[in-house]
Amino acid sequence: MQTFQYKAKDKTTGRIITGSIQADGEMAAGKLLLKQDLYPLEMRSKNGSILSGQNPHSKVKAKYKIIFTRQLATLIKAGLPVSAALNSTLSQVDDKRMKGVIFRLSKDVEGGTSLSDALAQYPENFSRIYISMVEAGEASGKLEEGLQRLANQLEKEADISSKVRGALIYPGIVLVVILGVMGFMMTTVVPQIAELYKSFNKELPWFTKVLIFGSTLITKWWYITLPAVLALVYGTYAYFKSRSGRRFLDRSKLTMPPLNQLFIKMYMARFARALSSLVSSGIPILEALRLVGESLNNDILKAEVEVLATEVKAGRALSSALEKTEYFLPLVGQMIKVGEDSGTMSEMLDRLATFYENEVDQAVKNISTVIEPIMIVFMGFLVIILIVGILYPVYGLVGQDLNAG
Repeated sequence: MQTFQYKAKDKTTGRIITGSIQADGEMAAGKLLLKQDLYPLEMRSKNGSILSGQNPHSKVKAKYKIIFTRQLATLIKAGLPVSAALNSTLSQVDDKRMKGVIFRLSKDVEGGTSLSDALAQYPENFSRIYISMVEAGEASGKLEEGLQRLANQLEKEADISSKVRGALIYPGIVLVVILGVMGFMMTTVVPQIAELYKSFNKELPWFTKVLIFGSTLITKWWYITLPAVLALVYGTYAYFKSRSGRRFLDRSKLTMPPLNQLFIKMYMARFARALSSLVSSGIPILEALRLVGESLNNDILKAEVEVLATEVKAGRALSSALEKTEYFLPLVGQMIKVGEDSGTMSEMLDRLATFYENEVDQAVKNISTVIEPIMIVFMGFLVIILIVGILYPVYGLVGQDLNAG
């Protein structure tokens, strides 16, 4: 027997209660608390705890949700009840945050809550698509199939997001290097050159004056420059967090080359994959479109999907409604048209998702190929500006001395 210190919420009064309890393990201690109508929030033992210090609504990494979903599907397919399957997955997950979520899910399910309702308590970790597909699986008696589709969808989305981030890492690193070199030159080399030029009492070119002024701002007036830069950074961050800023950023992803084609194909793949999973789970097309719009994480495309749902509700075919959209690629409507005519909508959407996922792969390679020389040229251009700004006056002064001689 072990002694556990716990913090729990009384389900009847809502009060937070602390105390100690003896049990063979954390699961057993949790069950004893539930029998007393206490919902465990924290539980500590000498060896640490699944719930120790864990925020029940902290965000879990995608890879742990994928592992959890696939393992849960496998265990339910093997015939285990949902509560037993949850308890089994608990021992197979390494991440402490995920363990805390699974622990609470298992307690809720053991207390009589459906899995979909239990998942709905953690919207920061389980999307509306996830919850709806689980709910549809529970209603149809094919929960394991819904979970398998979810695991596949989450894997595909994580893979695409990883590739897009990978395509942006290289230019980000190069930009940091460029800023580092510029900062070094402006804080060390340019001040020394400025002192040297003072002794000559000669008029300097305007771009050399600009460099010296920038160096002065950084080295001598930093107490003004630093707050101004921080204010600019915070203002930019706050703007992009606002609704208008998000819309500007979302529209830029769809319109600014060369990255717009990459983002559009990524969104097309996500749209097709999510819609296919929802339709396969038996969710009505109108509800599926609403859920897919939320999952795209782009306000511009979400608005277009809402228009699609309105058109479909009015009796138009989805393929016809897609013809009036601005950013959906023509192939999406064409493939959906084939699916509508043949009754194989889910299969056509799967093929469409696979096609655009492959297109994203190729787009990432193309962008990496194009961006590399662009960044090299950009870095060279900045270096040339520095060199010319620093050395050109020297050659001018030497030329004047030679003419005077």
